[in-house]
Amino acid sequence: MVTVASDTYLNSSPMYFLLGNLSFLDLCYSTVTTPKLLADFLDNKKLIPYNHCIVQLFFLHFVGAAEMFLLTVMAYDRYVAICRPLHYTTVMSRGLCRVLVVASWMGGFVHSTVQTILTVCLPFCGPKQVDNFFCDVPPVIKLACADTFVIELLMVSNSGLISTSSFVVLISSYTTILVRIRSKEGRRKALSTCASHLMVVTLFFGPCIFIYARPFSTFSTDKMVSVLYNVITPMLNPLIYTLRNKEVKSAMQKLWDRSRLWKK
Repeated sequence: MVTVASDTYLNSSPMYFLLGNLSFLDLCYSTVTTPKLLADFLDNKKLIPYNHCIVQLFFLHFVGAAEMFLLTVMAYDRYVAICRPLHYTTVMSRGLCRVLVVASWMGGFVHSTVQTILTVCLPFCGPKQVDNFFCDVPPVIKLACADTFVIELLMVSNSGLISTSSFVVLISSYTTILVRIRSKEGRRKALSTCASHLMVVTLFFGPCIFIYARPFSTFSTDKMVSVLYNVITPMLNPLIYTLRNKEVKSAMQKLWDRSRLWKK
């Protein structure tokens, strides 16, 4: 985020503007669950108040859905850059980029509001022990003292449909890019350009589809999969984009050199 904001070229590029927003979402996404998770590892009494649990659930889906939509927007950005390079700066204007980012946040807010309302309306009684490292919809719903089949179906239709459809749109966009490029050299460059985005998409959407695109039955691997897309993937996203991008690495080196001069 600091690198993109401090470099004139990166800050004026639509791709890096979106990438900076993705980094901000990753930061928010990890902040929702990781601090409490780490604190619980150090505390014998792993407790979270009901209200805090619902707030954690809301922001988890708010930021998570916003990131899904933003990744889809970034796929459109890559499509325009590769298939319509002469019109790239015209199509992906700064105004359009801002609208798409705001739309991603609004889509995440609507999605999370629906998920939270459906969860809060359920009656809870008996032991309230969430079988996970943080409050998420599937383990919280399991604590309800009512038949949750209809609620689970609605939530799978919501979260599962968003994650699966976004993933399909992303894969379809990359397939379209490769089909429209005839030369082998052009396809090689397109794959190289989109490789980092494909890695992020696979790491993020794979676990999400596994968790949300099925009935809320419990598997032994659910906890580890949840940690993967809540902690590991947001941490890896900046590394994946940075290590495969010469422009970002160059800008980071310039920023580092400037910081050393300031210290002197």
